[in-house]
Amino acid sequence: MYRPVDLARRHGLSAQAVRNYERAGVIPPAARTASGYRVYTDDHAGALHAYVALIAGYGHRPAGEVMTSVLRDDLPAALAVIDAAHVRLHHDRQTVERVAAAAFALAAAPAAPGPDRPVSIGVLAHRLDLTPATLRKWERAGVLAPARAGAARSYSPDDVRDAELADLLRRGGYPLRHIAAVIEQVHAAGGPGPLADSIDDWRERITARGRAMLTGSARLADYLSFREMGAARV
Repeated sequence: MYRPVDLARRHGLSAQAVRNYERAGVIPPAARTASGYRVYTDDHAGALHAYVALIAGYGHRPAGEVMTSVLRDDLPAALAVIDAAHVRLHHDRQTVERVAAAAFALAAAPAAPGPDRPVSIGVLAHRLDLTPATLRKWERAGVLAPARAGAARSYSPDDVRDAELADLLRRGGYPLRHIAAVIEQVHAAGGPGPLADSIDDWRERITARGRAMLTGSARLADYLSFREMGAARV
């Protein structure tokens, strides 16, 4: 039997956080003593252990969805959340490799394949599946510098290439100020060194997230086994 504070200390949490998790349905409901105090068991300890590990790998919202699904005995729904998170991780891995390829192409062939003449903001927005407002925001941040004829913007083939690279970096989670600095440095004679550093950091963060997902999945598997053994004893 455990008190809220007993479970909380194991994970550096407050007793109130444990009670909040119970109310949120990510750990089972606690039994109560005659005086109304909560009493937790190994079932609650296992659920909390799994939930905390899932947060580290998948984030708060997906971890909550997984645990609430498990506790209502809807394992397919829980696994669907995990599957979707791994799909996103795979997409991020593909994205960083595309960024690396774009950096190489940017350094080796400034005139990368693309439109052979300037295009309008509408055409470029459609090409990247963005809105013109987003491209104008990038311009204000120093990411893009299209030619202007009055209010009309004109994007050269090099501008289009920069926009495609910026789009990849933006989807990778980098702030606009970082992207602007990277593109500026890549344009300079020093080459794509800052971009290479960013790519290495990005790869490390993806690897760390993948490992945290493995740990979270392992803790969840342990908890599922515990629940199955308990059900078999009943």
